[in-house]
Amino acid sequence: MNVTVIGGSGYVGFITGLGLAELGHSVVNVDINEQRVRMMNGGESPIHEQDVDLSAALARSLERKTIRFTTRLEDGVRHGDVIFVAVGTPQKDGGDADLSQVIGVAKDITQYIDGYKVLVVKSTVPVGTVELVCSILGAKKREGEDFDIVSNPEFLREGRGLYDFYNPTRIVVGTGSERARAVMQALYQPFLASDNENATTADTTFPLRRGTPLVETSIASAQMIKYASNAFLATRISYINEIALICERVGADVLEVARGMGYDDRIGPQYLQAGVGFGGPCLEKDLSALIRIAEASGYEPGVLRGVLEKNEAQLRSIVMKLRNLVGYLLYGKEIAVFGLAFKPGTNDVRTSLSLRIIDLLTQEGARVRAYDPIAVPEARELRPSIDFFDDPYQAAADAHAILILTDWSQFRDLDYGRIGQSMGSACIVDGCNTLRDLALQEAGFRYVGVGRAAV
Repeated sequence: MNVTVIGGSGYVGFITGLGLAELGHSVVNVDINEQRVRMMNGGESPIHEQDVDLSAALARSLERKTIRFTTRLEDGVRHGDVIFVAVGTPQKDGGDADLSQVIGVAKDITQYIDGYKVLVVKSTVPVGTVELVCSILGAKKREGEDFDIVSNPEFLREGRGLYDFYNPTRIVVGTGSERARAVMQALYQPFLASDNENATTADTTFPLRRGTPLVETSIASAQMIKYASNAFLATRISYINEIALICERVGADVLEVARGMGYDDRIGPQYLQAGVGFGGPCLEKDLSALIRIAEASGYEPGVLRGVLEKNEAQLRSIVMKLRNLVGYLLYGKEIAVFGLAFKPGTNDVRTSLSLRIIDLLTQEGARVRAYDPIAVPEARELRPSIDFFDDPYQAAADAHAILILTDWSQFRDLDYGRIGQSMGSACIVDGCNTLRDLALQEAGFRYVGVGRAAV
């Protein structure tokens, strides 16, 4: 099938295009970023993921000629029978989703539609946006004859995106068109077929999960499934962080509490890791947008607002832990920050809580010495005034404390005896409970985790 992905150098667009190309579809990824388009046509991935070499997967699809990248929108629209819209919907200051890129795409592609197209909205957009896109296209084209629209939300985890593409927990297709629904079923046929059915096979980076549930629903419900899913995950994180602070006051250990809770099938262990809170490009943005959707419809979402407020409070609690170790005044203190990416397995720092905590520290006059296994170049572009290091031992030298803000497993393997001897004072605030099993007291450290007794 001929497929086009608009927004094809972004995370969702790139992974979607590459995944479909590996399945054997003919894919054109369109993006306005000329530098990234040249990079991808040269076989270089613009993003990093754990456990997989995306550049190798990209080079394989380029060699097979199942994917190419262009800045020419006309080229992409005329190529695709199915056109995915995967442009960004960043958060505005008030919490609303910025739909300018989605609206711009709808306006721009109309002039190039020369036959029936299925326009698939992959971007996370509020209820009503798809209808807006439909009205824009409908001003010059006929719905049902020239185009149909589908809401097909993504559920990709950064750092595991390509794996998740091939191992979906569900595929959600929201549309009122039987013709478009049939096209989407054909597109995703390899995932929908069971193991004992005849299914399309392909040489892909990861094995395909067969028998994936297909959720066919209305456009509005498909959009709400995405928002409600992310809001629920955010709620679990804020909940366990609330429990963690109670554990600190009553002498319990949140790691043991979460482990005991996770055995209950009604609860499960996922997203019960206490820490600095939720950052990244999705959870906070989508939660804020859902709050605004509720308010616009005349409903006050008290629970959702509390989840967001708790996440903000968690940042301040991490800084307070630091004060309790090194003194209330942070002015002139040297603080080593281990971890800049919003989570391990990715180099994405755009909405990382680490950078927000760094901002809180620098506002009070602390000097930050930052290290991350892979995200230093990206962080340096956003915070050029910070001292960055390519070596954790150099970052920690002469520091008054270490803040661990990303749960990289590499941090567990460091020589903390050596690190402690080089520091001005041997203190660690472990915002991810990464070092929970290490004997740091023997190395001379004062250690504080989240939801655990201080050492």
